[in-house]
Amino acid sequence: MIVSPKIRGFICITSHPDGCAANVQEQIDYVKSQPKVENGPKNVLVIGSSAGYGLASRIVPAFSSGANTLGLFFEKPGSEKRTGSAGWYNTAAFEKAAAAEGLFAKSLNGDAFSHDLKKQAIDIIKSDMGKIDLVVYSLASPRRTDPDTGETYSSVLKTTGGEYTNKTLNTDKGEVSEVTIGAATDEEIENTIKVMGGEDWELWMNALADADVLADGVKTVAYSYIGPELTWPIYTDGTIGQAKKDLEKSCAKLNDKLSALNGSAYVSVNKALVTQASSAIPVVPLYISILYKEMKAKGLHEGCIEQIQRLFSDRLYADDPQLDEAGRIRIDDWEMRDDIQAAVAESWKKISNENFADLADFQGYQDEFLRLFGFGIDGVDYDAETDPETAPASLS
Repeated sequence: MIVSPKIRGFICITSHPDGCAANVQEQIDYVKSQPKVENGPKNVLVIGSSAGYGLASRIVPAFSSGANTLGLFFEKPGSEKRTGSAGWYNTAAFEKAAAAEGLFAKSLNGDAFSHDLKKQAIDIIKSDMGKIDLVVYSLASPRRTDPDTGETYSSVLKTTGGEYTNKTLNTDKGEVSEVTIGAATDEEIENTIKVMGGEDWELWMNALADADVLADGVKTVAYSYIGPELTWPIYTDGTIGQAKKDLEKSCAKLNDKLSALNGSAYVSVNKALVTQASSAIPVVPLYISILYKEMKAKGLHEGCIEQIQRLFSDRLYADDPQLDEAGRIRIDDWEMRDDIQAAVAESWKKISNENFADLADFQGYQDEFLRLFGFGIDGVDYDAETDPETAPASLS
């Protein structure tokens, strides 16, 4: 079929197999253009591996360190009549590229919160990989079913300190407006922590340790975000932020647990980027549009692949991971530079529909959003037919 983008709100309901493949290949080419990650991982499990930071966390160790990878995700396959999700096609392209270089790459599609998928992953590790020396936890989901109780929890995007009103961006219309976000109840906060906190990360690491599939010196990393004060009410001090604080508590527990294996656990605070998750958060798309303009002007802009390449080369596998006072890795360091944040704050005060085009890089935001789904990528013939039933080799 011929596939074009169909956007509803903050999601694109179509994706392009060839465009996704081109996007993955561009990321692989970038990694190959960089120096190899010295002493990088060899057997990697990525939980949430099909898009964004998770996908980049699979590409970097594979093509910079020759790592075997097992990726887990929950994605929709394509059919004769409709396209699959972008993550499905991203994985198909990754597995094909990895196979061409003789790299082991298998994937599992299902509920990563479940005991069953944990067991399936452990079985593959035991039979095909050997012990895991890096576990990346990059799961993003709006809901989670507790594998022991069967109860399903849903996360919310709310404040924890009363109503909050600020500027936001209507990404459909490209207009600046105001948004008011309500305060979460105690139950909503707890539910968000159950979905997005560290409990499942701990369950994964405990299951892997109990199965004796973690290597000596194993590392594990989960991803977080802090951002500037103007986004704190909806993010860092909001329900998501409460979940991320729980993630940091889990990190401390895992560090203690992994000490027996000379291992370590980290939370990496990453840069604000256009992802399917960030597009859904009020205020954040406008902030990202302004941020992109300022960082591009100073030659500091990075996408997911550049961020994760730097995480691996300069932090995780460097002599000094450069932890902050809370023990976190900060590869949001360029975003949070004083000069960048001062410029963003000044633009934020002044921005309106009249000067929006001058103060923000909305075109860059839109381009990145479409790229998530395989659209707007150079070299792809979008007028030609593509195969919506393209699938990862290990799941075909």
